[in-house]
Amino acid sequence: MGRKKMPIGIEDFAKIITQDFYYVDKTGMIEELLGNWGEVNLFTRPRRFGKSINMSMLKYFFEIGTDKSLFDGLAISKKTGLCEKYMGQYPVISITLKSTEAGDFETSRDLIAMEIRDEAGRMDFLRESDRLSESEKESYACLLQRDIDDGTLYRSLKTLSGLLRKHYGKKVVILIDEYDVPLAKANKHGYYKEMVLLIRNLFEQALKTNPNLEFAVLTGCLRVSKESIFTGLNNLKMYTLLEAECDEQFGFTDEEVRNMLAYYGLDEYYAVTKEWYDGYKIGRANVYNPWDVINWCNQLLTNPNKVPKSYWANSSGNEEVRRFIQQMGDGVTKTQIERLISGETVQKKIEEQLTYDTMYSSVENMWSLLYATGYLTQGETPSGNLVRLTIPNTEVRSIFRDFVLKLFEQKITQDGTTVTAFCEALKAGNAAEVEELFTAFMKKTISVRDTAVRKEFKESFYHGLLLGILGYKDGWSVDSNRESGDGYYDIAIEIEDEETGIILEVKYAENAQFERECEKALTQIHDNDYTAELKKDGMRTLLKYGIACYKSQCRVVVEREEYIPR
Repeated sequence: MGRKKMPIGIEDFAKIITQDFYYVDKTGMIEELLGNWGEVNLFTRPRRFGKSINMSMLKYFFEIGTDKSLFDGLAISKKTGLCEKYMGQYPVISITLKSTEAGDFETSRDLIAMEIRDEAGRMDFLRESDRLSESEKESYACLLQRDIDDGTLYRSLKTLSGLLRKHYGKKVVILIDEYDVPLAKANKHGYYKEMVLLIRNLFEQALKTNPNLEFAVLTGCLRVSKESIFTGLNNLKMYTLLEAECDEQFGFTDEEVRNMLAYYGLDEYYAVTKEWYDGYKIGRANVYNPWDVINWCNQLLTNPNKVPKSYWANSSGNEEVRRFIQQMGDGVTKTQIERLISGETVQKKIEEQLTYDTMYSSVENMWSLLYATGYLTQGETPSGNLVRLTIPNTEVRSIFRDFVLKLFEQKITQDGTTVTAFCEALKAGNAAEVEELFTAFMKKTISVRDTAVRKEFKESFYHGLLLGILGYKDGWSVDSNRESGDGYYDIAIEIEDEETGIILEVKYAENAQFERECEKALTQIHDNDYTAELKKDGMRTLLKYGIACYKSQCRVVVEREEYIPR
């Protein structure tokens, strides 16, 4: 029997169980949810943290007519009394609002109506129900119409729940996945007020004044304020990132990741998996990003030589970080960003109730937004709503670094004179001027502090600064991290018309040990014969630079070689 498949992008619980996909058992959420009990339960978690698969799992557990064998061998199956009482005992309405983005309100509204219409269509047995009156069947038929009016749409979930209760004689479970996506997209495209009105009316009818409701579960990224869409909803139980309840049910625990790696024979990759994808603190639990772990393991099964990369980061535009970095100097200090990128913490007051139209309106709101969306996490136990924020792992740290470098590159374009002077000094082998000008550039952006963050990460930051400068020099061929001789150089430059080749090896000088690191850099260039490719390409003047950086300082040494082919 072969190994189970990786469930990349699979959000249907039954498909994962029946089609031999690997499943990380989160059925313990059912017991916690029922034990904590709330009539309306809202879970806020970052994107790609398993919200949709958990909602699918809840649907298959509670819905009348479910295949109970789906849960055989899972944690919840050991709770026999609970399963007898609740499994397969409720009509369930389950919708997702994640695919409702549109450039205008009418189209987005139609997408929401289509989602509800499709779910209503799943209950086609209501057409022939002998427990419904003709007028009730007409109400059901209205939910299936393509052109649904506002009143019918507002009442649609309440209407459907009433029909299901009448048919089954039991109250209804309502599941709404990614409840806040329509609001996020509406804010992006300029129809936020119209969407707030729609969502408020839809939710008030279904969740506030609905006698047919047994309980409801909603998921989303942000806890949108009550004043926005949950007006008067006093039966709302919150499961935010600060709450200890259900804290292990979204994201993978360390034990779950170890088990997955062991199952696929990938135990040796535990340390790098932890460094890149662990670090999130939810309530009292430490968890990994599940989307990253699944994609990373799948890549390793295909190619064991793969290096880790940003799977989660690449699944969105990371607009939150971009806007935050742009605020540097305008409410966000360089020191704060330096501390975060270096693995330290910054204490901030977290506002858990935001609205999408104000989330960028102040720096304070942006800190809360970064926390809610997973770019920052708790560094230690919070004191009320005062939270020590930190970047969770190497993946997210790389996102921050890359946006800092992009901002640096934008500023470089406005300083062509200094860029030209730097490049001329580099070509001339003038180490003192290269050192002076590169230090001046570094003072214009953040620095990297001496912390527990790996040295390789710090070196890659300064490496990126150099590439940002060199990227604006016309006529130079610049390569990075390419194989030459017996290793991989940091940066190589070919100036073909002058037959000049330059190798730059960048080191981070911990505790300001500049001379030692410069010497290491030159030794590495020699020992690995990094100039081999430059010589093959006809470069005759070879300049070998050792560059050691520490915070906003650097030291530069250079060796010149005139190469004459034999």
